[in-house]
Amino acid sequence: MSSDSTVRRFLLENLDIRGAVVRLGEVWQQLQRGREYDAATRSLMGQMAAVTAVISGNLKQAGRLTFQLQGHGPVRLMVVDCDATLNIRGYARTESAPDSASPAVLFGDGHLMLTLEIDGMDQPYQSFVPIEGDTLAELFSHYLRRSEQQETLLLLAADQHAAGCLFLQKLPDADLKDPDGWDRVRQLAATVKDPELLGLDCEALLFRLFHDEVVRVFDPRPVRHDWPANREKAADMLRSLGREELERIIHEDGGALIRDDLSNHAYRFDADELRALIDNPPTLQ
Repeated sequence: MSSDSTVRRFLLENLDIRGAVVRLGEVWQQLQRGREYDAATRSLMGQMAAVTAVISGNLKQAGRLTFQLQGHGPVRLMVVDCDATLNIRGYARTESAPDSASPAVLFGDGHLMLTLEIDGMDQPYQSFVPIEGDTLAELFSHYLRRSEQQETLLLLAADQHAAGCLFLQKLPDADLKDPDGWDRVRQLAATVKDPELLGLDCEALLFRLFHDEVVRVFDPRPVRHDWPANREKAADMLRSLGREELERIIHEDGGALIRDDLSNHAYRFDADELRALIDNPPTLQ
C-alpha cells in the first residue's frame, strides 16, 4: 500500500547536486491529533517535522535523531524525534503565538539542540546552535552549512493538511561539473510556491523545476507515526514514586494523569489502580 508521507531522494547527475522531497500527509495529521495548536505553531511544527524527516533520511549512519527548539518566547518548546525507520513523533508547548513571526520572535532567546543516537556509540552526539534567520528553513540551512561544510538550501511549508520540504545540497565536485549549476538550481528552487510544495507529487515538482537537467529519482521511503500506547510503562513510572508518594496522590488528588506528550498518549489511574500499584511494587529482574 502506497503512503502519502514519504522522503524521496534525488540527484541532479550532471551537476553533482543532491536533494530530497518530503511530503507528510496522514502522518502530519496524526501528529496534530488532539493538539490545539494555533496557526503559527502548527505551521512551524509541520515544517520542523518535514525537515527532521529529510535530515533523518539523509544520515550517513542511520540512527535516532531528535531536534529540540527551546526559548522564552510564545513557543517555549518544540521537539521532533525520528528513528532510523523514519518513525516520527513530536509536540510543542506554546502560548498564543502571532501568526507572522520569525523563529527568533516565537522562541525568544532560544537555541536549537540536535541529539543523534547511533547503535554502538558510547553516548549520544549533541550539538547546540543559536536561533538565527527569519524562517525555520533559514535556521536549518545555516545549521547544515556549518555542520556539513556544504552549501545547502531548504524550502519548507505546512498547513493543517500537509507538510513539505525541498532539500538541495551542493556536493564537493559540483563546481568542476558546472560552475554556474548551483546558482541556477537555487534560482529555480526559489520559484516554488507553498501550494506546489504541499500539493505536487515528487516527480511533478522536480519536472516543474529541473526539466532541463538529468534527474535520477530514488525509491520513496515511507514516513510513519507508530508509537502505540504503553500503559505498563506509565504504571512502572508511578510504582517508582514509592508507597508514600502514591498514598499522598490518592489522598490529595484521588488519581493520577500521566502524559506522554512526545507520543501523544495520556494514561489515567484512579485511586483503586494506584492502590494496586502500591500492593504490587516492581520486582528485581
